[in-house]
Amino acid sequence: MAEAPVDGRALRWEQHNAERRRVLVEEAVRAIRELGPNVGMDEIAARAKTSKTVLYRHFGDKAGLYQAVVASVRDYILRKLPLEEAERLGPRELVAALADAYLAVVERDRNLYLFVSSRPTGETPTEDPVLSITTRIGNEVAATIRAWLRNQGHDEEPANIWAHGAVGFIWAVADRWIVTNLRRPRADVVAYIDRFFGPAFEAQQRS
Repeated sequence: MAEAPVDGRALRWEQHNAERRRVLVEEAVRAIRELGPNVGMDEIAARAKTSKTVLYRHFGDKAGLYQAVVASVRDYILRKLPLEEAERLGPRELVAALADAYLAVVERDRNLYLFVSSRPTGETPTEDPVLSITTRIGNEVAATIRAWLRNQGHDEEPANIWAHGAVGFIWAVADRWIVTNLRRPRADVVAYIDRFFGPAFEAQQRS
């Protein structure tokens, strides 16, 4: 049976919409950085040189835009992780890299971090903002640690607990770091996290 022909116009329109959404998310991120985590749709639309009607057309409401920004931040953190090299380097280096990438977002983009850490008000329900980010990152880290354990000839069962435990720990540290107004340098905080997790991973490697 012959395949149905692809509608070229529909495909181009879909690609156009996806690109437009990407650009609007980038403009929203810039507005949040400049104007703070409580920025409104009017201000985001002005920053993007468009109208609220266009934003609503692409995202539905502020909650929809919020979800897109959360996904963008999550993907940014994932791109900073050496996931492909981690099977060779080991989980200690991966957790240190994760801590550095996550805290770098807080340090450089505190407004952006505060935005994604709080749900927007409104009628549209949204998933927990922290879980949206940490669950995805935890799953990626778990898969990498699982592969490392397998290559080392160890039981793979601890991978999920270690990965999600490390991600949750780093998230809690990041929140506390903000409360203290980033009093300690980021490098020090990453080193403290490494000193906590590192010996456990090193012991696993020797066993």
